[in-house]
Amino acid sequence: MSLGPRLEFRQSQSLVMTPQLRQAIKLLQFSNLEVAAFIEEELERNPLLERDERPETVGERPAADLPDRPAEGADTVEFVAAATMPDAGESPLDHEADGYEALGPADGLAMPATLSSTGGSQSFESDDRGLEDTLQTRPSLRDHLGEQLRLGFPDRADRLIGAHLIALLEPSGRLSADTADIARVLGADPDHVEAIRQRMMAFDPAGMFARSLAECLAAQLRERNRLDPCMAALLEHLEHLGRRDMRTLMEVCGVDWDDLQDMIAEIRGLEPKPGANWDSTPLPAVIPDVLMRAAPGGDWLLELNPDTMPRILVNEAFYARISRDPARDTRAFASERLATANWLVKSLQQRAQTILKVAGEIVRRQDGFFRHGVSHLRPLILRDIAEEVTLHESTVSRVTANKFIATPRGIFEMKYFFTTAIAGAGGESHSAEAVRHRIRAMVAAEAAADILSDDAIVATLKREGIDIARRTVAKYRDALRIPSSVQRKRDRALQAAPAFTA
Repeated sequence: MSLGPRLEFRQSQSLVMTPQLRQAIKLLQFSNLEVAAFIEEELERNPLLERDERPETVGERPAADLPDRPAEGADTVEFVAAATMPDAGESPLDHEADGYEALGPADGLAMPATLSSTGGSQSFESDDRGLEDTLQTRPSLRDHLGEQLRLGFPDRADRLIGAHLIALLEPSGRLSADTADIARVLGADPDHVEAIRQRMMAFDPAGMFARSLAECLAAQLRERNRLDPCMAALLEHLEHLGRRDMRTLMEVCGVDWDDLQDMIAEIRGLEPKPGANWDSTPLPAVIPDVLMRAAPGGDWLLELNPDTMPRILVNEAFYARISRDPARDTRAFASERLATANWLVKSLQQRAQTILKVAGEIVRRQDGFFRHGVSHLRPLILRDIAEEVTLHESTVSRVTANKFIATPRGIFEMKYFFTTAIAGAGGESHSAEAVRHRIRAMVAAEAAADILSDDAIVATLKREGIDIARRTVAKYRDALRIPSSVQRKRDRALQAAPAFTA
């Protein structure tokens, strides 16, 4: 046996993730906002890409008769080169519907002819700025408090202490730092620091700089001139309110049931974290990726939302001009940019086709939900869709992530329609979401003298063919924020005796 270096040839197979393949996978998972941002970057990076400003009508697809998956080869090349989605042959459901009535959330409103796309008037005689351009910017919370500090405390030393308290504020508006520690850091008297904190609790929004929930609510009630002895007693016993121990609260506050209900309603109208929502930006409106509406024949028509479809073109004329440049680096750069642009256009069109295909299969499977409501929602997993549309489960998961569909029942995320199954009688399974809806309906319809326990709910569901365990009912009830049967019975008993006084 000899030891030494030698040369060997081996042949093996491996999956290589090319940059283009990674890009296509990322595009599938991107939301429409992320795709728009990605396209903006590519338009700046690639001189061969440009926007397609031509008007285009997006083709519709019926959910019950989707086109087959295109085979590799000539059909795929034809689809990539097409300007719109490929047709599904001579299917009678692929016709263009007559008119589009604005009846559901999937319908858009046409912009008036007198307004421009930016919201302003097209007339030169008036201000062409949109309404959003005239709105005043709201100052930050600390700037707002600092302005009140400068106006409310003429003494410079007091303003220094107040500025330190503002710097120590938590995002919720609470102040957890101890007064003695603050006074030691600033070299001030603790009573003086506490007096300034008490004055600053009246700043707008009221309840800032509080150390506890009760103190925060008391400051807000004091500003409304509603902090009477009964309210003060209620704030001192908030733990009983958390346990819904209404009888004890009526005793300690010295009020009857009607007055206690009014006091609780007033407390619920207060803000427990007055600083939490000040600097928060409003959530952007959800723009659906797929629009759905009923067809004249009773089926459903699906179309991609043209507002979310990125439309770009490859500038072949510009490529032909720069490819004749004698410099080799310029020709190499043009060829590389052309390949990247073609791949991006192909990836975007395949992304659109995949979204429409998966959405159509979801609508076909959940037809009962769209016609009759959540009680007819069927259990569905990724594998069911993947097997039907001949895609991998991971691909279906990426397609349904951060994608929304506008239906006659509202706008839903595609992930909403995937629910776990609960076994039923006769081998039939039920959707967990439908079961939760049924539990909520049963509790809402229960009589005051017949409060349903978890065991009673289990028995009722089993009679309806739903095999469910008691702990599962308790878990669903807690998720729906429904109190236990004991607490509901106690609340009903107090409501039935409003004349009770301490």
